Amino acid sequence: MNGRFLLDTNAVIALLGGHAGLVQLLQSATWVGIPVIVELEFLSFPNLSDADKALFAIFKSRVEVISLDATDTDMLQEIVQMRQNFNIKLPDAIIAASAVRQGATLLSNDAISNEFLT
Repeated sequence: MNGRFLLDTNAVIALLGGHAGLVQLLQSATWVGIPVIVELEFLSFPNLSDADKALFAIFKSRVEVISLDATDTDMLQEIVQMRQNFNIKLPDAIIAASAVRQGATLLSNDAISNEFLT
C-alpha cells in the first residue's frame, strides 16, 4: 500500500461509526478520497439524522471528492471497462475506476480490496 486510500460507501459508514482499524489505517494515509457517487449514496440514505449529515460534512472537508466529469473520456472508458470486465453495478464500477485512476487502494467495508488494482 502506498498510503493513498479511496473509500467505498460502506467504509465511510464504518469510519464515521468509529471503526478502530479503519481510523488507525487512515491516520498514516498520505491521501484519502471518495468518489462523488459515495457522497450521493451516503446522503441519500433514508432516516439520515442531522448529526449524521454534519459528521459527513466534517469528513468531506478532510478528504478529496473525486468528481465525475463527462469530458474525462479516459475515466468514462475505465468505468465501462470495469463494469464489463467484472460484471459489477455501475456505482461500484465508478468507485473501482476512481481508485485505479487515483492510484489508491480501495477500502470497502472492513477489508482492503486490491482486486481491481492488479
